Amino acid sequence: MRKQGSPRSGKNSEFKAATRVMLGTKDYKITSVDCRWHSKTLLIQGLKNGSPKFNTIRGFYVGKKNIRTIVLMFGLLACLFLLDSIFISFFEFENLQPRTASNNSSQLQVHVSFIRKKQSPIHMYDRLLNLASSALAEKEFKQESSNLWIDPYKQASLWKPCAQSKDQTKSVKSNGYILISANGGLNQQRVAICNAVAVASVLNATLVIPKFLYSNVWNDPSQFGHIYQEEYFIDILKDDIEIVKELPPDIKSMDVEAIGSQITDADLAKEATVGDYIETVLPLLLKNRVVHFLGYANRLGFDPMPSDIQRLRCKCNFHALKFVPKIQQVGSILIKRIRKYRASQSLLDTHLVGKFIRNKEGHEAAKGSTKYLALHLRFEVDMVAYSLCEFGGGENERNELQAYRERHFPLFLQRLKNSSSISPMDLRKKGRCPLTPEEAALVLAGLGFKQETYIYLAGSHIYGENSRMEAFNRLYPNIVTKENLLTDTELAPFKNFSSQLAALDFIACASADVFAMTDSGSQFSSLVSGFRTYYGSGHAPTLRPNKTRLAAIFTDNGTIGWSSFEFRVKKMILEGQNVAIRSYGRSIYRYPRCPECMCKHH
Repeated sequence: MRKQGSPRSGKNSEFKAATRVMLGTKDYKITSVDCRWHSKTLLIQGLKNGSPKFNTIRGFYVGKKNIRTIVLMFGLLACLFLLDSIFISFFEFENLQPRTASNNSSQLQVHVSFIRKKQSPIHMYDRLLNLASSALAEKEFKQESSNLWIDPYKQASLWKPCAQSKDQTKSVKSNGYILISANGGLNQQRVAICNAVAVASVLNATLVIPKFLYSNVWNDPSQFGHIYQEEYFIDILKDDIEIVKELPPDIKSMDVEAIGSQITDADLAKEATVGDYIETVLPLLLKNRVVHFLGYANRLGFDPMPSDIQRLRCKCNFHALKFVPKIQQVGSILIKRIRKYRASQSLLDTHLVGKFIRNKEGHEAAKGSTKYLALHLRFEVDMVAYSLCEFGGGENERNELQAYRERHFPLFLQRLKNSSSISPMDLRKKGRCPLTPEEAALVLAGLGFKQETYIYLAGSHIYGENSRMEAFNRLYPNIVTKENLLTDTELAPFKNFSSQLAALDFIACASADVFAMTDSGSQFSSLVSGFRTYYGSGHAPTLRPNKTRLAAIFTDNGTIGWSSFEFRVKKMILEGQNVAIRSYGRSIYRYPRCPECMCKHH
């Protein structure tokens, strides 16, 4: 470190002063890092381009008696260097300003990226973080509890998949054709497909392979055949319903909307019953031979439901929907790399990636194998803004989230004006706030996961980015995502296809040794946890936090001891890991332990 009055310090002061004159009246702050960067740029440019200054030095004749001339020339050269540096700094500053020209966009992105990296960390629980860091350091050389990686209830292994074994004979004559245009992302579309299969059976109709609506939110043009195997889907369900890829020409030429056979959300209740479909949809189907469900999503309730229809939904979700080979292959690469090529014989892996799970790389199956935890950390900006909660970012955060709401949720804000407001503190106490990365890391530390644990992070679009992830990285540095596990070449086919990228996350999370979620209401977490229940054989634990109870624990942040924090967190998670049969009204996709979906062996 240089002293304050060093010559270099003086030159930097002159440089800053001169730059302020060049740039006008505004006092632009330029640090010594900037000076070194500009000097390095100048040197590289001089070496590459043969700068006139260096040519002047080579051609100058130095005589023994021309000392005064030498001093004068060095003084002139110093001035030239100073002026050159000022001009370069000026133009570099101009290049960092936002422009429409494409050749400046990359420079701007680099500059913005640099600013983001320098964001200050945002913490809400500094004291607990310090306690957690100390606790993890103490456990580093101790044996980790094996209970963390197993389902705590042995009864879970008694439940086995059996939805596929109960086939029924489909009716000979079809009442017509059902078209489905599903909205949402990968998970909403998956639920829509399974519900459509059930409705086709209820109405004794022929199902056309569902279409996916393009959404400005998801920005993904993928269709059914880009994500799932069409022929396999048709074959698995052939004994239950008839499925075709296209409408016959005579019906395809009809204007479905004009003849009154288009059904929207306004025509069906959110949790519609079988009776609603028979009363509302069947007459149209019989009359026009075709019905189009536009924007179809969660439009079929779970109860009351005939057992054969319930079983069919289960069969569709867990058996008929197989990812295409392109997704399976890259998904297998993901889980192999994080496990360090440990061979797996689980039903989970087989049904997720099929033949691609076989070890072809020549690695020894057991050597260097590692377990991993997958975490679905739902802390995206839209969810954070919609929650109306506060997350320790102060006035800047409040203004930023309010601006986001005004831009993206104007109707939501309008409704808020006509309703009684709830304070951010009360929202947090009621468990209605998304968990921050900091809170998620503290829960994992409280459960006893060691600092070296490998954690696969699904999604990875975290609001606040590095400022929010700093606390998590401090406690658990071994975080991986699909973006840093896969090469650019491997990821290239999935770029700009958010649903296909989500499918890779689905595979990595469903196949994990432990799956943890921060929001139990998430459709993604619901489907992943159900898949793990169905195929996990009682060896695929899922961690679900109770956000209301967790909020009460974090409220005691200022006084709670670490042992007490651990006890309360473990108790909360353990009570969420039950083996109860699906209760009335619950999703069969999330809770498949029921007679229509799984069989219990004694």
